[in-house]
Amino acid sequence: MKLIPTIGIEMHCEMKSFTKVFSPARNTYSKHANNHVSEIDIALPGILPSLNKECIRKSILMASILHCKLPQYIYFDRKNYYYPDLPKGYQITQSHEPIGVNGYIDVPYNDGVLRVDIHDIHLEEDTAKIEHLDTESLINYNRAGVPLLELVTDPVFHSKEEVIAFLEYIRSIYQYTDISEADIRKGQIRCDVNISVGEEGGPFGTRVEIKGVDSFSNIQKVIDIEVKRQMDLINDGKSSSIEQETRRFDEANNRTIRMRGKVDAIDYKYFVEPNIPKIKLDEELVKEITSNIVELPLSRMTRYKDLGINDDVVKVLVRDRKISDYYDEVLKCSVDPIVLSNYVATNIMGYLSKKNIGIQEFKIEPKDLGLLLNKLQKKEISSKQAKEIFEATLNGDTTILKELDNTATQNSNTEELDGIVSNIIKNSPKQVEDYKNGRTNLFNYFVGQVMKETKGSANPEIVKDIISKYLN
Repeated sequence: MKLIPTIGIEMHCEMKSFTKVFSPARNTYSKHANNHVSEIDIALPGILPSLNKECIRKSILMASILHCKLPQYIYFDRKNYYYPDLPKGYQITQSHEPIGVNGYIDVPYNDGVLRVDIHDIHLEEDTAKIEHLDTESLINYNRAGVPLLELVTDPVFHSKEEVIAFLEYIRSIYQYTDISEADIRKGQIRCDVNISVGEEGGPFGTRVEIKGVDSFSNIQKVIDIEVKRQMDLINDGKSSSIEQETRRFDEANNRTIRMRGKVDAIDYKYFVEPNIPKIKLDEELVKEITSNIVELPLSRMTRYKDLGINDDVVKVLVRDRKISDYYDEVLKCSVDPIVLSNYVATNIMGYLSKKNIGIQEFKIEPKDLGLLLNKLQKKEISSKQAKEIFEATLNGDTTILKELDNTATQNSNTEELDGIVSNIIKNSPKQVEDYKNGRTNLFNYFVGQVMKETKGSANPEIVKDIISKYLN
């Protein structure tokens, strides 16, 4: 019997907005505890939530991108349970009518596309964050009330590679659309991983949920560990020992640990949140929100591949929307798309990585890079000159690019270059003799001498033709 894993993902992503989803407190990352908190976030007596409209708009946008069915009315529910990170004793979420259901998304995977079915996506508030120390636990309420989108897939994955491809693509969509920074280092993405193991072609095995996994690398570890645990039990004839339960990842000991048993219907006593009225979803509003969706990564990947760009370089270009936008702006200057893509992927990305900055802090404007590459493309400057101009600009020279038309033009005067080559040949009898005796690598010596004489301005192709004429 062949056993295969089946995996479903619940992806929680903190949204980008000026204030929190139900309170006027700032929604911003802070290393300092409890400095972005309002009376609503800590549930003081008499508090009333106030819905952030921008969060609704962004939720509708994401649901539409996921090809979900939108509800006729938007309303919220109370999910009742007690835990120290939940000061009200309930969480405002969406249970009965999520912002989107029954959707799908096509994800770039290997050389094709992986279609992932979406069960639902819903808007809710995040909980506070607890830090457990040796003798006490501390609560940071900065995260309480932060808008959270929870995306629930159907159990459609069968490997960790498929899962990570999906998560990375969804993260890029959040970033492209400005719905979220989706920064894992700031704890803005957390996932619950549902795993079962069963016979290929047969029914699913018993589902086990691993809660709150906080990085993509840990998600891969969790899948490996839990799949192996379940397969070992099945192969040992102990499949009945696999319970439907909730576990957590013990990173220190590289294992999953039981937290609690779980049945299909946990009684959270959901009921409609009485303090937030139902909102009728207007068709015109939906059209307005969805009419301005930016070009998403998969579409850009297809477009760049059609330009003949290498797959690895394409992945570099689409990883960050700002890099992709920069590339597209330079492309408008009629430069060679492949030359430009390689320039961005190597020269520019190398510089950004070295300086640890983003493309928005890059000192060369798209139009100026377009001018530089056009001059290189037309062989009006040499690659050496292009590199020198590129580096000089990054080192603070603000005039060299503006003067490019006048100061950096290659010397393509054949008569003048012929005279220079003739003098060099005449003054290098030993090198000429050695070249004719088989030391053909000396050809580059003569090219170098011409470049030295012309301070790098000579058109190298013309120089090589003239040298060949004299030597051969």
